[in-house]
Amino acid sequence: MKPELMLFDEPTSALGPEMVGEVIAVMKERVDDGMTVIVVTHEMGFARSAADRLVMFDQGTVLEEGPPEKFMTDPAHERTRAFLRRINESG
Repeated sequence: MKPELMLFDEPTSALGPEMVGEVIAVMKERVDDGMTVIVVTHEMGFARSAADRLVMFDQGTVLEEGPPEKFMTDPAHERTRAFLRRINESG
């Protein structure tokens, strides 16, 4: 099989740190190979390094979207800023 698109919904939830690294490496390989990958994740380091666009949803509504650097360093929406602060505080 050679799919053009892969969808992942929290693929690293409930995994130990070593397995998280392995799963992220496999997804990154797909991205590096040019495959379109859509990932729902809270692994913001992976999202920042692998994505060409990040989207913030809150209660089913798109609050913010854009290139990773803009999204991570200069978000327009307060909800996005609050989320990123909490992520940065925790790790």
